[in-house]
Amino acid sequence: MRALLLALPLLLANTDDPTIPASIKAMLDAAMSTGNEADVSVIVKYARVADPASAPLVARIASDWRSKRREVAQQALREATFLDLVKGHIELGGYVTTGNSQNIGVTAVAEVKREGIEWRHKVRAQADYQESLGLTTRERYLFAYEPNWKFDSRAYLYGAAQYESDRFSGFSDRISLSSGAGYSAIKSSAIRLDLELGPAYRYTRFIGAPTENNIAARGSLDLGWKLSRGMTITQTASAYLEKDNSTVSTKSALLARLIGPLSAQFSYTVQYESAPPLGRLSTDTTSRAALVVDF
Repeated sequence: MRALLLALPLLLANTDDPTIPASIKAMLDAAMSTGNEADVSVIVKYARVADPASAPLVARIASDWRSKRREVAQQALREATFLDLVKGHIELGGYVTTGNSQNIGVTAVAEVKREGIEWRHKVRAQADYQESLGLTTRERYLFAYEPNWKFDSRAYLYGAAQYESDRFSGFSDRISLSSGAGYSAIKSSAIRLDLELGPAYRYTRFIGAPTENNIAARGSLDLGWKLSRGMTITQTASAYLEKDNSTVSTKSALLARLIGPLSAQFSYTVQYESAPPLGRLSTDTTSRAALVVDF
């Protein structure tokens, strides 16, 4: 399949049309052979300035190339097995916390995504744990699942289900259910930004306080920015806004490629509860350093 993608520029661009200057044609061929759409767009842009007469043909060749790439990608998705489209990573590392607990401990995170033609599925599991002098001083678990139905190249409908347990933040169980609309505001090879908004329902079983059932509004942000081939910045944020207790959580991370599927990640997480149980602080922060293995 990769060989076919590399051959597409030659099939589309080597038409030996004499109206395209050789220098522009050579640069267009080189840009398409890399498979980078941003590079192709740059060549098309400057071809309009360098030789306006051939600019329409250059633009048409580039457009045909993009269309063929999309057709090949769509066909690959249709023919792929379930596991062919599954990607993810596992994080293993340590952390330092401030707030309701001030400790050094271990953390493990697993994230899996399957990207299909119309459907995208995302699963995330996380566990933070520490035991000091025979006593557990931090114990937080999270599991989340989110299916997306992509009815447009950028817009989609989402569902979200999340379970949390964090007795050091004052609750033993919290279940959140939400559905709504999402939009890929930025979608390029270097930057990706997804925004989501919708209603939600939350059930929280507090420790030493009454259980709460609330309707909430949920919003989320998911940003990924490739600074270079080996360096990526990610920023995720989610908010549940309700009358009794609102929750805002953010995670900022820097990912540096080490070798092969192995990377190093440094992250900083903030969790805010507007009305925590009596004796609990409203804000917890977690700084993590982890090794990440992609699969």
